[in-house]
Amino acid sequence: MITDERLNELRESGERVRVVRDNLEVNDVVGIIVAWSDEQIMVRKRNRRIVKLDRNYLIQLESEPRQSPTDI
Repeated sequence: MITDERLNELRESGERVRVVRDNLEVNDVVGIIVAWSDEQIMVRKRNRRIVKLDRNYLIQLESEPRQSPTDI
């Protein structure tokens, strides 16, 4: 699980993140972190829609190569 400190860094920097939910790249959510709780994060996508996601998903920078959750 990603730490609160790291989430805050990503929120303040405004960097786009990729939330990897499974092995299919088409199911990834790309956007900016806007808020979080103990169990969920909120990501604003390019179309300005907000998505609530489980905090246990793999979260990485969009600029980095994609990692599969099974590779970790």
